[in-house]
Amino acid sequence: MKDINELNLPEDVKYTKDHEWAKADGDTVTIGINDYAQDQLGEIVFVEMPAVGDSFSAEDEFGSVESVKAVSEMYMPISGEIVAINEDLEDAPQNVNEDCYQSGWIIKVKPSDPSEMDALMDKAAYLEMLKG
Repeated sequence: MKDINELNLPEDVKYTKDHEWAKADGDTVTIGINDYAQDQLGEIVFVEMPAVGDSFSAEDEFGSVESVKAVSEMYMPISGEIVAINEDLEDAPQNVNEDCYQSGWIIKVKPSDPSEMDALMDKAAYLEMLKG
């Protein structure tokens, strides 16, 4: 397990209390689990993802990540429609462990209310929550 100071928590993404991350990119938002979550779970062996076209509200469960230790649900940081899933994870779920922000992203969403991003935590607030 990584020490809190060793976590890779980019400044340009937002974080949830459930350890997902969200990054706005044009009119879509890319979502995955963050470095803390993948570190706590250990070796990821399977990622269950929704279908393209599915819609969810903020905080809805949208899938799960299975590791050798546990199964953990993933929750939507914002409301929206799934416009892409990371199909590479079907054959290479370990990408989440190797680089959860680049090759290990999970879904891309067209937000129904982009202002919901404002309710998510920045890096400083997320670190405070972890330390708390």
